[in-house]
Amino acid sequence: MKVRKVAVLGGGNGGITAAADLKTKGLETSLYELPKYFSNLNVIKEKGGVMLQDDKDERFVEIATVTDNVEEAIKDAQVVMLVIPGFAIEAFAEVLAPVVSEEQVIFLNGAAAMGCVRFVNKAREMGIDKNFKICEANSLTYGTRAFAEEAKVELSLRVKKLFVAAYPKDNTEELLDACSQLYDGLVAAKNIWHVTLENGNPVVHPGPCLMNSGRIDFSDGDFWLYKEGITEHTTNILRSIESEQFAIGKAFGFEIEDAVQSRARRGYFRNEMDDLQYQFNTSEVFTQIKGPLSCNSRYFTEDISTGLVLWSDLGTAAGVPTPNIDSVITLGGTLLQRDFREEGLTLEKLGFEGVALEDLIARV
Repeated sequence: MKVRKVAVLGGGNGGITAAADLKTKGLETSLYELPKYFSNLNVIKEKGGVMLQDDKDERFVEIATVTDNVEEAIKDAQVVMLVIPGFAIEAFAEVLAPVVSEEQVIFLNGAAAMGCVRFVNKAREMGIDKNFKICEANSLTYGTRAFAEEAKVELSLRVKKLFVAAYPKDNTEELLDACSQLYDGLVAAKNIWHVTLENGNPVVHPGPCLMNSGRIDFSDGDFWLYKEGITEHTTNILRSIESEQFAIGKAFGFEIEDAVQSRARRGYFRNEMDDLQYQFNTSEVFTQIKGPLSCNSRYFTEDISTGLVLWSDLGTAAGVPTPNIDSVITLGGTLLQRDFREEGLTLEKLGFEGVALEDLIARV
């Protein structure tokens, strides 16, 4: 498949950046947002594009199609790329599944949250029985900030390495070939479980943020997790979560990159030798990221509900104890007065309740 057009669905930081960046690579792009949020893109639509600033220069990039009509957005696109938060998977599946063709590649580009499985499950719930060509990356392909109200993008990093798998895994080679025309550095993961467990956000965000919750409240929006909240002691929490992540991955048949390796290989850290705290505190990319602005941030809510809750369930299925993961889920729920076990992503909600480990691995 020769990719000539990419439809970008999602009008946040990543989506706006992708629509502009891929246009600079010679691809035709369109940008779609759900009607409920489309007004956020009014300035970009009026100007016909965005000002893109990266390490080379600053230039205006035209985006000819900015729309809340999904059929218009995906028309003639070889790849339909969803650049959306995990909580929005089902909402986008509702509008996309009825109109996307079986020949179009659906690429979920963002923090992995079993989006492929959830997309297909939602489609089946709607009575749609297409053979979707769908794949998912473990993280976003950019370090970036977009300012929709100014039609401006500040792109600080094009990520150098990401894991990608299709659902089912037998389609990975074909879909990776298509997506690799968009981005360098995409490598095949073993399966969707591998992709999900290579999402570093549930490791880095909820535990250290929980330990900094008083500071986050007091700062009233003036908090910087990576340069002030990652300390000697919060790193201990991070590493404890990571050790359980490793054990789950091993039970599922693969080795997980550690926090330094993964971020160095993506381009966020300078090397794989310096210690984790120093790397976060001095990263040219991470030190520019402010937040979380409140304890209701996705750093808590999403990374616990669609990250750690599922990992805990995977640990149970694999016979791997997860006391630190479970502690963050419990304390995070207490902090926010929410039942993350009830509202979070589980094997039951994915349609895998009671499935043995060997079958869990085989099914995806």
